[in-house]
Amino acid sequence: MSGDLGAEVVVRAASRVLSKHATLELVIVGDQVELQGHVTRIVGDEPRLTIVHASEVVGMSDSPVDAMRRKKDSSMRVAINLVKEGKAQACVSAGNTGALMGTAKFVLKMLPGIDRPAIITELPAKGGSLHMLDLGANTLCTAEHLFQFAVMGSIVAADITGVESPRIALLNIGAEDSKGHDTVKDAAAMLAASTMNYVGFIEGSELFSGKADVVVTDGFTGNVALKTMEGTVGLAAHYLKRAFTRNMFARFQALLSHSVLKHLAARMDPRKYNGATLVGLNGIVIKSHGSADSYAFEHAIETAVVEVQNQVPEQIGNLLRQEAA
Repeated sequence: MSGDLGAEVVVRAASRVLSKHATLELVIVGDQVELQGHVTRIVGDEPRLTIVHASEVVGMSDSPVDAMRRKKDSSMRVAINLVKEGKAQACVSAGNTGALMGTAKFVLKMLPGIDRPAIITELPAKGGSLHMLDLGANTLCTAEHLFQFAVMGSIVAADITGVESPRIALLNIGAEDSKGHDTVKDAAAMLAASTMNYVGFIEGSELFSGKADVVVTDGFTGNVALKTMEGTVGLAAHYLKRAFTRNMFARFQALLSHSVLKHLAARMDPRKYNGATLVGLNGIVIKSHGSADSYAFEHAIETAVVEVQNQVPEQIGNLLRQEAA
């Protein structure tokens, strides 16, 4: 209910996802009257789509504590409760990230062997894609936390991309073993001794090189890196537009390059990578970008579908037990 573009986005996304999955059932949580109006107009009579009423909404400015204590009938809380009660297998939300993380952790609890949840998302890279975590849930991490992130990232990347043994790298200020602080060095030693496919340190300039399928870092560094990527893409688009509109000849060149630019835009479209997983929870929770349109929210739902089909929390628990043995 608190996405930037309103509840209609969710209903349109739900309609398209239902058309692609014959056995999928979706529950939309929020204001009954508003949602029913969208469903009637966009979807019609669809028995696989139901509405559960929630009388409150968590705003983007609400603190996680206030959301949990004062808005127990919010659409976010009700949706997560459905997962806890086994009435749903995953929750997808475009709402307040801090409130979603706090509420999900409070209601669903953590998987055994996981100390903290992390935020992981898929990003474009040479030859395919890259999964990176943590992207903001934990600003201070121990080596053990980074090791747990690697376990979770390995499972998510394998399930989403189909890579059997994802290559895991630690984000560092250099690729040499001598570089970095003690935490990242200790995490490297733990990963090198594990059964996972650890390939060593990776620098920020190599994130999209295709050298790794999973990049692990603390939430502070990961969030700064992600926002820097977003800003760089925006800057490149700005200068590209200026270059192609500076005179009539440049506009003609842009016309000739239309198919190439269209392909590039499609490949780099951030909507195709919408849907960050809150991993480490005893349940599946997907965070959509707050400004997601229906195409982007559709991708977030699809991410949830894949994780349910592959039973991601169970896989994470199994790999943790394997590494501890």
